[in-house]
Amino acid sequence: MQNNGKKLTVLGPGCWGLTLAWLLSDNFENVCVWGRESDLNDELINNKHCSKPLEVQLQDKVQITSDMPSAIKDADIILLVVATAGIRSVCENLKKSGLKSDQILLNASKGIELNTLMRMSEVIKDVLPEQKIAILSGPTLAKEVLMGKPTAASVASEDLEVAEYVQNLCSVPNRFRLYTNNDVIGVELGGSLKNVIAIASGFAHEMGLGDNCAGSLLTRGMAEIVRVSVRLGANPSTLYGLSGMGDLIATCSSPMSRNFTVGSMIARGKKIDDILAELGSVAEGVQTSKAICDLAEKLDIEVPLSNAIYKAVYTDITPEEILAGLMNRKLKKEESYV
Repeated sequence: MQNNGKKLTVLGPGCWGLTLAWLLSDNFENVCVWGRESDLNDELINNKHCSKPLEVQLQDKVQITSDMPSAIKDADIILLVVATAGIRSVCENLKKSGLKSDQILLNASKGIELNTLMRMSEVIKDVLPEQKIAILSGPTLAKEVLMGKPTAASVASEDLEVAEYVQNLCSVPNRFRLYTNNDVIGVELGGSLKNVIAIASGFAHEMGLGDNCAGSLLTRGMAEIVRVSVRLGANPSTLYGLSGMGDLIATCSSPMSRNFTVGSMIARGKKIDDILAELGSVAEGVQTSKAICDLAEKLDIEVPLSNAIYKAVYTDITPEEILAGLMNRKLKKEESYV
């Protein structure tokens, strides 16, 4: 796809935000990356270069700024790629900065707001009720994208015309194939809840529990994702698509996944504060492990795997106790959701 004379603004200069700015630069005449002053450094501002946690070299035309009004001015698509805990405050900033109702907010952050248990689109609507919103989610490990390896993802919106607009502007031949979907609930929850299972997968891998265990984790983890998501209104078939099963397989299989890495480090006996400090970036599954447990309690749904990861993250339970607790639960029938 060639330059279309339009403007893309990326909010969030983290690993995935910069990767998307790099990936989509040829699709837009103007590209701007916004970040808080504390998140920007001279290397990024002056050289359009980032070296940690991944190396990204942006095109010279990419503007880097901490000024929100200028960043979003005339932007056709505004990509939200900030930590889920910061989505609400960034939306409040957008509201004060002259955001127009016809500008599309495309959210790529995967998580659930802890105190409200809202999905990200619900948080955005809570602050910006008239805004056009779409969700980007799928198997998109940043390092592989930067290597030019191909992937596909879902663009979900309650307004299919909005999803198709984003699909046309943000697909990249041979590298980034987008599919539209109107099941916002399913796409968001699949992308969010799989991060918890990825922590479990990294944990099991580090403990050397084998491929049989890995397969069991994926399927039982998927059962929990479907169980919660369907109760909240998702279409089950969405969860077996790109933003559900596709993303789950990628993040549960790769050390490139931050959540997988968190699980590996927990299995080595490290504490979560030390793990996050060492990572130097957000692993959304940490916060989401609490959110899904709170949701499950509210809905009276069993999520034993997610509960185990919550305990692993927030308590002093040992890896051996976690495994024993999961393997020695009361025997039961395997449910079906298809």
